[in-house]
Amino acid sequence: MAHLQIEFFSNCLNRPVTFKLLLPNDPNDNWEPPQKRKGLPTKTLFLLHGYTGSAYNWVPEHLATLYNFAIVMPSGENGFWIDGLATGHRYGAFLGEELPAYLRKTFRFAMTPADTYIMGLSMGGYGALRAALAYPDTFGKAVGLSSALIVHDICGIQPGEDNGHANYEYYRECFGDLAAAPQGRNNPEVLVDELLAAGKPLPQIFMACGTEDFLLENNRRFHRFLESRGVEHRYIESPGTHNGEFWDEYAVKMVHLLFSEE
Repeated sequence: MAHLQIEFFSNCLNRPVTFKLLLPNDPNDNWEPPQKRKGLPTKTLFLLHGYTGSAYNWVPEHLATLYNFAIVMPSGENGFWIDGLATGHRYGAFLGEELPAYLRKTFRFAMTPADTYIMGLSMGGYGALRAALAYPDTFGKAVGLSSALIVHDICGIQPGEDNGHANYEYYRECFGDLAAAPQGRNNPEVLVDELLAAGKPLPQIFMACGTEDFLLENNRRFHRFLESRGVEHRYIESPGTHNGEFWDEYAVKMVHLLFSEE
C-alpha cells in the first residue's frame, strides 16, 4: 500500500492544500482471501472527516487491497464541505469539482461516477450525501454515517446565539441566510427534488446512525424524505452513539456493501 501526501494549489480555497492518498499498488499474490477485483481498474473512495476533525484514513487498509480501490482523504476544515460566504471557502466546489479533476489529470482515477464513491462521518456524512447529490456526474455512490443533516435545525438560530456546537456567525458563514437554508441547495432534500424533476439518475445512497446518537432524528427525517420520494436507498440503525466505535464498525460494513454489490 502506497501512502502519499500531495500538495497542489487550490483555486477554490485560494491557497496550497494537501490531501492524503492510499494506493493498493503492491498486492501480494499469496494474500488471502483472494483479491475480488484483481486486474480490474482501480476505483476511488473519498473519505470525509467530521467537525473539528482532519484528513485521516478510517477504513482498514486490507479492504482497499481486497476490492482494489484508492482512498482519497481531503481536509474540509470546519467548512461543512460546502461553499461558504468568504473568499477561499469554496469547500463544496473543491470537493465536487476541483479535487476530482486533479485526480483525473494526475492519476487517471475517479474518471466516472461508476468508479467514484464518497463516504463521510458526522459533518462529513452530510458532506458526502450533499456532494453526491450536487455532483452526480462525479460520485456514483454515497455513504453517510451519523450524518449532520442539520439544515432544518439551524434555520432558527439568531445573531448572537449559540446552539452548543457553534454560534450563529459560524453557521451563517457556511450556509448563508439561515432562515432560507432549508430551501437552498445546501439542503440535500432540495437536490433530490431537483434531480427527480430533471429525470436524472440519483447516486446510490447508504446511511447508518446509532440509536443513541444525538443526530438520530435528523437521519430518520432524511430517510423518511427519501421514502416519500420513492428513492431507493439503504438505511441502517443499530445500537451506538456519535463516536469512533460506531464509525469503525460501519466503515467496514459499508465498504463491503459498496463493493460486494457490483
